[in-house]
Amino acid sequence: MLASSQDSLRLNWLEQLFSSAADSDRQEDVEEGIRLQSAIKLIQSVNPGVSGGKVEHRFKELQRVREKMCGLDNGSGVKDHNEPKRLMGRNERVTKQEFIEVFHDFCTRPEIYFLLVQFSSNKEFLDTKDLMRFLEAEQGMTSLKLIQSHEPSEEGRQQGYLSLDGFTSYLTSAECHLFDWEHDTVCQDMSQPLSHYYINSSHNTYLIEDQFRGPSDISGYIRALKMGCRCVEVDVWDGPDEQPVVCTGHTLSPPLALRCVIEAIGRFAFVASEYPLIICIENHCSLRQQKVMWKHLTDILGERLYTNPPHEGDLYLPSPHTLRHRILLRGKKLGPGSDGEDGEVSEEDEGAEMCQRMKAANSGGSLPGGSEKDTLQKSFTFTALPQSNNPPQLPFKRFQLLKELSDLVTLCCSVGFIDFPTSSKNQKPWELCSFHESLAVRLAGDSPGDFVNHNKHFLSRVYPNPMRIDSSNMNPQDLWKCGCQIVSMNFQTAGLMMDLNTAWFRQNGNCGYVLRPAIMRQEVSYFSADTRDTVISGQNLPRPRGSEAKGDVVDPYVYVEIHGIPADCTERRTRTVIQNGDNPIFDESFEFQINLPELAMVRFVVSDGLDFPATTGQYTISLECLQPGYRHVPLQSLTGEELPHAKLFVHVWYITLVTTPNSDVTVYCYCTTPWSTHPHHCSEVRG
Repeated sequence: MLASSQDSLRLNWLEQLFSSAADSDRQEDVEEGIRLQSAIKLIQSVNPGVSGGKVEHRFKELQRVREKMCGLDNGSGVKDHNEPKRLMGRNERVTKQEFIEVFHDFCTRPEIYFLLVQFSSNKEFLDTKDLMRFLEAEQGMTSLKLIQSHEPSEEGRQQGYLSLDGFTSYLTSAECHLFDWEHDTVCQDMSQPLSHYYINSSHNTYLIEDQFRGPSDISGYIRALKMGCRCVEVDVWDGPDEQPVVCTGHTLSPPLALRCVIEAIGRFAFVASEYPLIICIENHCSLRQQKVMWKHLTDILGERLYTNPPHEGDLYLPSPHTLRHRILLRGKKLGPGSDGEDGEVSEEDEGAEMCQRMKAANSGGSLPGGSEKDTLQKSFTFTALPQSNNPPQLPFKRFQLLKELSDLVTLCCSVGFIDFPTSSKNQKPWELCSFHESLAVRLAGDSPGDFVNHNKHFLSRVYPNPMRIDSSNMNPQDLWKCGCQIVSMNFQTAGLMMDLNTAWFRQNGNCGYVLRPAIMRQEVSYFSADTRDTVISGQNLPRPRGSEAKGDVVDPYVYVEIHGIPADCTERRTRTVIQNGDNPIFDESFEFQINLPELAMVRFVVSDGLDFPATTGQYTISLECLQPGYRHVPLQSLTGEELPHAKLFVHVWYITLVTTPNSDVTVYCYCTTPWSTHPHHCSEVRG
């Protein structure tokens, strides 16, 4: 048995724990034991993820074995009528010996025990020298205060010892979370121009299901803003009773009153972040209702609206710091020759492609006597509307724009994209191009250098292919790698792409802004990194949703995925551990070479099943936020909720290689050991 009664520090603490429980039970004779439920609660206080039913079953199983060994079954064939009552009372109590044995079973993790033995000079606990050696070599810290905060025994705290239980408490605490808590608050320079940041952005924020006939709701804005979104979309159309409405034109999704949408945005705009909020307005209203829209915006948002016009000589936009608590409108703007009058501008209609293709999908065209809505309703299907690699050329439309509404748009003026040379020659820093997903992906593949250079000076917004009617998401990294700042995501659709988006923006206090890599802002050195991840074990891994047929059996394995630029994307898989979700031991190491660590993310995916695998949990994190050393990974469901007590125990080590023009290349070599991966011996080679 690991860490058995030979461990005097632990044994003394458990005896004291047992005696305190007996006092709480008002038990005069400690030898008679403590109540079964008290013993279960004590074990769950140390290992909260263990099932009370499993602990109770283990106690009763142990008691049955002991009773049989002690000859309670006398074998005489004579039935003792008092025995059932005596056993019933006996089984409701737990002796000290039984408690210690079951505690060892449920609260001793072998992988942590072996790690302690590796660093301990006495194989029982870590003294201050042992602990300092572990912290310096593995965790990148030197504080010994953790003995006082994690060691459960009074004796250990007085002597400066960290027992196995104290060591386990430390390794499972928030201090050993894989996520570096320094990134839980804003930690990046927020004084750079707005175009130097990635901006957390939502697509058709008012929709909470699919893009065509799903419901619209104010909650879409509230949820996105609470998640740190800094760019929301408002598509405005003429509504009844001279009141503009928010909806996607040509679809069956019900409209929302514009006033209610603006009120919700105004109320929640700065709940999660103080940095500027961009409202992308797609305006389809008549001049009459544009006046109502202007009044709602100015009355509700008031002085928070940023309306200061830029100076003609400005080379960059203001910074997020300068624009704190300000709301920017992105939309069409009248040209300088409007002479103070309303004027004509080109209309934006990002949903028109969906309408056009859905009408084309109905081979019979419009039904006789039927409306456009009837035609769309009958032709609606997710599977019959394939996406195209090239956005269609839609009819060029123009509409009248209200001068007062135009004046509200200052730093995010929407302009059409022609080509990169034209933008470089004519585009102003405060002008923004919106790219259809297919066009943006094509430009990223055909002209990545030009795209990166364009985004060094101008904001670029990418919206999903309108044929993503099911509200699926594009891969944001396909656009981030070219520096696109605003990649609009369907926040209502959980999955890998939203996991990447959420993890990415968490690296700067979830404020909605992440400073882009220096190579996307200026000419700099090129960074690469090597990382080695050891998946040691899992704890309390749940069954996948909908897998009740397997009962409590879990056959887990783990994927470690790297997401980033194409050269970095890869995945590795552990072996499958059969029928063990409580504490499966994987103990497998994977090494990755990452060319652009500033854009890389690591994703842990736990799956279950041999014949029909299903995902149990996942955790996605930016490489910038990784804490090296021995860490616990709190698993989340596919929809982003944390799974109670479900974790992976991992070891992470990475080194950064720097290559600059006319400089040496530095390569680090390091060795590994079975239960850890760390550079105890490093050699440096220069060439």
